[in-house]
Amino acid sequence: MSKQKRLIVNCDDFGQSGPMNGAIMHLLEEGKVSSTTIMAVAPGFDEAAAWSVRKGMTNVGLHLTMTSEFDALRWTSLTSHPSLHDVSGHQYRTVKEFEMGAETRAVLREIDAQFERVKKAGIAISHVDNHMGSLYGMETGRSLLPQMLWRISRWKLPARFFRNIHTDDPLLGSLTNIERPVAKAAALADTLGVPIPDYLLSHPFDLQAGETYDSFKQSIIDKIYRLPDGVSETYIHPGVEDEWMLKHIPHWEKRVWEFRLFCDDDLTYALHDAGVEMINYRYVQNQLRRPRIRSAFKLIKELTR
Repeated sequence: MSKQKRLIVNCDDFGQSGPMNGAIMHLLEEGKVSSTTIMAVAPGFDEAAAWSVRKGMTNVGLHLTMTSEFDALRWTSLTSHPSLHDVSGHQYRTVKEFEMGAETRAVLREIDAQFERVKKAGIAISHVDNHMGSLYGMETGRSLLPQMLWRISRWKLPARFFRNIHTDDPLLGSLTNIERPVAKAAALADTLGVPIPDYLLSHPFDLQAGETYDSFKQSIIDKIYRLPDGVSETYIHPGVEDEWMLKHIPHWEKRVWEFRLFCDDDLTYALHDAGVEMINYRYVQNQLRRPRIRSAFKLIKELTR
């Protein structure tokens, strides 16, 4: 496979709310982004799912959602297991609370229920990822990533993970001692037949001190020109401007900026000028699968190091 720079731009949180749905629908219809992942538990799911089916979208994935982080916008699990909820009866606000409180069997049943709801809605699921990284064990070390990958292998789908750490990434590049866990997880994905991208690239979710739309745009364009060879995914959370959201949801301005950015001709020019090919997870499915037997030997090697 050529080492051309290829980029997936995925819109997380499809189905979260009307303003999120409006932005994501527009970007998908205009071909400004690669794909989206839908939240089966969120209030705007029915609208997002119906639109996806009506438009015949083939680039809608599953955003496994175990947390409900906003005080003003809460939701519950599909299976209603008490260990999946806080004292208010909603999914946990934080990943740490989820990792400490959720029973493994209940989580697995919830994962299955969310998959089935999206599938029964008529969506041809293109890939799977995880809201807020709640299944990765980032807070307490209690990872359910192996169980998640096992489910995804049964569904015969690709997943959002990564096999390489881009040192310039503000999140992953700042973490210490993650090389071995990442190598183990990537080898497990390969062994289970779950295709994954080469890199996962992030940018700050919240507003930074002194940040403006223009400085935010320039930071993303700079990253486009420094994109590593291979297949990278980055994720955005676009939303149209909404008075209630701006008032009640922290850093909603950033979501409005993300929507504006991917409609901006300057970004379109940068992608073309930098020689970046926009792809979606169908490419990952068809081109990035690794030999499973060889991957199993690599996994054993990683586990016994």
